Amino acid sequence: MIVVPVKEGENIERSLKKFKRKFEKTGVVRELRRRQQYDKPSVLKRLEREHAIYVQKLRREEE
Repeated sequence: MIVVPVKEGENIERSLKKFKRKFEKTGVVRELRRRQQYDKPSVLKRLEREHAIYVQKLRREEE
């Protein structure tokens, strides 16, 4: 459960912003969206491989 302590006199919008930030860090929404659709293991491996190649190219360009 997410708890956001609210100080006396603190703005409600600021407290909501803190709550939203903490909620984003938990990754609940991202996990829900990921589980909405089944991806075959072979597709996941291919995507991971493509991402690794992309990252390597970026690192080479930095040098």
